Amino acid sequence: MHKSNHPYHMVTISPWPLLLSINIMYTFIGIIKWFYMFKMNLFYLALINMLLIMYQWWRDVVREGTFQGMHTSNMVKNMKTGMILFIVSEIFFFISLFWTYFHMSLSPSIEIGMLWPPKNIVMLNPYNIPLLNSIILISSGLTITWSHHLLLNNKNLMSMLTLMQTINLGVMFTLCQIYEYFETSFTIADSVFGSIFFLTTGFHGLHVIIGTIFLMICFMRMYLNHFSKNHHFGYEAAIWYWHFVDIVWLFVYTWIYWWSF
Repeated sequence: MHKSNHPYHMVTISPWPLLLSINIMYTFIGIIKWFYMFKMNLFYLALINMLLIMYQWWRDVVREGTFQGMHTSNMVKNMKTGMILFIVSEIFFFISLFWTYFHMSLSPSIEIGMLWPPKNIVMLNPYNIPLLNSIILISSGLTITWSHHLLLNNKNLMSMLTLMQTINLGVMFTLCQIYEYFETSFTIADSVFGSIFFLTTGFHGLHVIIGTIFLMICFMRMYLNHFSKNHHFGYEAAIWYWHFVDIVWLFVYTWIYWWSF
């Protein structure tokens, strides 16, 4: 256990912030090269490097928090504040997308025929795959809450099994959304409606994928006995993120799918 004369964690020297910053620059250059030259080699290389850096950075954080005892109660309080602020920033990101959607839908311009959805856009039936995805995601919110409850009662094995169900539901949601994209009759290039639809649902789908990976890491850590009923902030942060994804989907379903149908 780490001992010091103050309750705060003084971060040790680490190469990962600098390397990740440089790699993010190369990632965006790779995206520009992909868009303008239709070559994805730099993007793939930067993506692989980013995954390696993230893995090693998170490995160090797990070590210092789980094995070295550096994450004191004050540190955990600060990390909770940081996670809350991160989720708030994500909320405002989706607010900007919804703002764009309502700006265009409540007063459609003459360029799109003053109609919403624009003419020749056949909107998806909200009572088919979107409704199924809503049921899947709401169910995953219930299972992740139950898994957390079991962990707080020292039932680690049952908590792992329930967490696995949440991960399965997250994967099912992603697969259903991929299938839905193949079934749509319009693309991201079809007027402002296509752009807003695929930006909003696509970014939400990306958040679901990130949340699913987050939960998979928590499952591995739970298997390795990194969590206890008093020390599991990593899992708690994943639960907060997953509930945020659930709530955002309710707005996406109501406004993007149902209201536009």
